[in-house]
Amino acid sequence: MEHLNAVIIIIIFTFLIHFSEASVYMLRLAGIRTRRLATALSFITSALLISRLSNMMQAPFLGNLVDISIQSQAPDAFAQLIELFRIFIFSACIGSLAGALVAPTMYILLQYAITKFEKYGSFIQMIFSVFLPRHLIGIIRSIRMPRPRMLHDISFKNIPKGFLVLNVLVTSIYTIGVLCSLLAAALLPDLRATAIMLSGIVNGLATILMATVVDPKSAQITDQAYQGTRPISDVKSVVFGLLVGRIFGTLIIAQILLIPFTHYIAFFTKIIAKFS
Repeated sequence: MEHLNAVIIIIIFTFLIHFSEASVYMLRLAGIRTRRLATALSFITSALLISRLSNMMQAPFLGNLVDISIQSQAPDAFAQLIELFRIFIFSACIGSLAGALVAPTMYILLQYAITKFEKYGSFIQMIFSVFLPRHLIGIIRSIRMPRPRMLHDISFKNIPKGFLVLNVLVTSIYTIGVLCSLLAAALLPDLRATAIMLSGIVNGLATILMATVVDPKSAQITDQAYQGTRPISDVKSVVFGLLVGRIFGTLIIAQILLIPFTHYIAFFTKIIAKFS
């Protein structure tokens, strides 16, 4: 495969993006268990630094693949680019799956991190304390593999289903937003700058759904569990539903939407070009 190094780098960073984002779901549950919900939620921004940095690092490599595809002018260049992007989407699914598999371990480690933050009062000091030998041993002992019995109290009886379904769509759109704009750029090379800048018309839909439906509802359920008006198992069920939805969205829905959303961006690119 040509440009194998760039492809491997993109796969690794895509994996890290979705692994870190999937792992963050456990912060709500850890916050309730430690009775430090506000502290736990404040960790989300810090935890997502891995995702943001990985996204920043992979972006130039993605752009370079599109530039090479345009410059090659090969008849099958666009088709090859689509195949590569489908591989990247699959690596997103693997990252989400890995995040789900380490969820039991992350649950324990995040509780540990929250309590240590209470002691040190500094996120940086808390991070450095992890590398002390006695703490490393404790972290190793915290490793837990998922077991069927961990799911015995999972129930969606009292959980609204709509926001969990929308989470699948939101995750799928976020996964392919930039990829679709890059494919549209390859499809319309003379307007590629416009196409790339239009990734927001895809991600904007996901942002609206996330901000108005998914996040508020999951936050409400978390607050109710924290206040004792809901069982903690409901939060566990929500986390499980969000993780499964993320895996399903990146595995299937994102792959289905890749081409339609690419043409959606290309359509708006042509409309904008007419006003120039």
